[in-house]
Amino acid sequence: MTRQLFVTTALPYANAAFHIGHMMEYIQADIWVRFQRMQNDGGAQRVVHFVGADDTHGTPIMIAAEKEGVTPQEFVARIAAGRAQYLDGFHIAFDNWYSTDSPENVDLSQGIYRRLRDAGLIYTKTVDRFYDTAKGMFLADRNIKGECPVCHAKDQYGDNCEVCGAAYQPTELINPYSVFTGSTPILKPSEQYFFKLSDPRCFQFLKQWLNTPGRLQPEMVNKVSEWLGEDGEKLADWDISRDAPYFGIPIPDAPGKFFYVWLDAPVGYLASLKNYFEKKGIDYDAFLNDPATEQVHFIGKDIVSFHLLFWPAMLEFSGHPVIDKLKVNVHGHLTVNNEKMSKSRGTGISPLRYLELGMNPEWLRYYLAFKLNSKVEDLDFTGEDFVARVNSDLIGKYVNIASRCAGFIAKKFDGKLASGLSDQAREWIARAMNGEHGERQASIAASFEAREFGKAIREIMEVADVANRYVDENKPWILAKDESKTAELHDVCTTALVLFRQLTIMLSPVLPHVAARVREFLGDAAYSWEDTQGERVHTAVLGRTINAYSHLMQRVDAKMIDDLFDKPAQPAAPAAAPAVAAPSAAAPADAAASDVEELAPEISIDDFTRIDLRVARIVHCEHVEGSSKLLRLTLDVGEGRHRNVFSGIKSAYQPEQLIGKLTVMVANLAPRKMKFGVSEGMVLCASAKDEKANPGLYLLEPVSGAQPGMRIR
Repeated sequence: MTRQLFVTTALPYANAAFHIGHMMEYIQADIWVRFQRMQNDGGAQRVVHFVGADDTHGTPIMIAAEKEGVTPQEFVARIAAGRAQYLDGFHIAFDNWYSTDSPENVDLSQGIYRRLRDAGLIYTKTVDRFYDTAKGMFLADRNIKGECPVCHAKDQYGDNCEVCGAAYQPTELINPYSVFTGSTPILKPSEQYFFKLSDPRCFQFLKQWLNTPGRLQPEMVNKVSEWLGEDGEKLADWDISRDAPYFGIPIPDAPGKFFYVWLDAPVGYLASLKNYFEKKGIDYDAFLNDPATEQVHFIGKDIVSFHLLFWPAMLEFSGHPVIDKLKVNVHGHLTVNNEKMSKSRGTGISPLRYLELGMNPEWLRYYLAFKLNSKVEDLDFTGEDFVARVNSDLIGKYVNIASRCAGFIAKKFDGKLASGLSDQAREWIARAMNGEHGERQASIAASFEAREFGKAIREIMEVADVANRYVDENKPWILAKDESKTAELHDVCTTALVLFRQLTIMLSPVLPHVAARVREFLGDAAYSWEDTQGERVHTAVLGRTINAYSHLMQRVDAKMIDDLFDKPAQPAAPAAAPAVAAPSAAAPADAAASDVEELAPEISIDDFTRIDLRVARIVHCEHVEGSSKLLRLTLDVGEGRHRNVFSGIKSAYQPEQLIGKLTVMVANLAPRKMKFGVSEGMVLCASAKDEKANPGLYLLEPVSGAQPGMRIR
């Protein structure tokens, strides 16, 4: 029976370009897909469909579109138009890239909802939801941040914690605030639609589904089982509705209500497949109902609560056939120098900058493959290690074999490989292709299948080590100087290229572009894993005339790494003191004080007391999208809520420099509605009279010991 695979990855949210974490996941999935396509099941090639899509719904996209004066559809179309440069640039070959804002997704999502409703798992109730009074709208879970109620990590979203992975209701957040205005939201009643995840049927199903062998990594089974509890007591019902205004899919028979984005987003995997099949003339329903079909899904560890609780239960109780075929592969995060990626700390990597620097995308594919395994572990990118690994393995071991031997075949033998090999050559090939437990190709294939890419790479490099040792011991450059050794030279160089071809076949899921160039060089058709087995290892190319060799890959220049990383934020430099001229009759000795602004007109004590100055703590700070001057400050002024203040201090400070600091604010200034939101006060800064000539800007900071809310008198 031919294996039929439907491979998917987490959908990127369509409000920003791809980041390096996306690339890691897509490269991992792409390597696995390419390996599968090299396999033959009883003479029939495996059928693999690799599809993706943009996750396009939700309030953040609606708000972002508003700011730009375009429709949400226009906004996400612009984001989608930029995807190809990343996917093509890193040789990631999705069969179809689609959108959750599509007719197929509307139809499939509403159909699943209706079946869940018919199964008695949908109900309504009036609940208090967070409402941003400054913005005048209910807040979706991802529009609220606060402290995780489980692990107490700061700045976590209102649906799940990206640190500990816990799922919760937004009302459980500690010190919540709106991501739009920074203000503390109020609770306002609204009728909501719920999926009854607490139903005993859901617990029984999830317990059985999670523990099905091969469904999920053991560590994730244990993790999710903790969320279930002993009898499902930890499972909470899931609010699947959102109020207008909202960019999403309407809930049937519920005017003004829309599906929460996490309901329709995973249905987007199916919508993309359906769209692809419609274009290819493939029967979608027949494929999903075929016992040979499997869905293999790759996701990061930060979103497992949705993919391993809500999504499976939703599929099961809507009677969807894919639930029995679903396998989920969870991976860790990508760190840089053992730190979470951060632009401000200089540990951020832009995949587009990587390509713009002219760095070979297959360097990154290889390095990530070397690091990847089937466990839920973080991968660390280190510049020195990246340079050393790529230069040592790909250049020093792999490419080196062809570059040392191909020239002799061209010059001495008119490009024709030997028609047969000596016994010694065959012994070396056997030594390279066989390990302690038999044929290496079988072991390497098993590692690729199990997503143990690092293990596969290490074993492939062992083959390369043997091949290089063979070349070193037989020294073709010495043989070429002795006319009596011509046959031996032919034998040695042919053997080396036979092993080089084997290495290329086994590395081709990781290095597809290089493999295509090697096929052209050797005159090969598409590679199959069968080409690494038995007599096919050396008989396939013997006697063949090959093409001229051209260098396949350059070494990594270590200087590139310096340009690859985001530059760490520099603290604002104090303004240079103005130059002081020598005193003269025409210039008084205190002329240097001319940069000090004149005093304002005199006021009374009553005038001063009308201004309420308070100590405030900056609990959060971020750049304001679309503004070159403003930072958005979230302030604690000791009044039991947070305030949102826009301040034109971006030229002097980076957000991370300010978080946690105390400052002084005008607390009784009337709120001001701005293009980017409502500003609820003003923070105080000091500057010179002529800010252009002396651009120093200094945020006022009370001395240690002052507390938020204290009045300045």
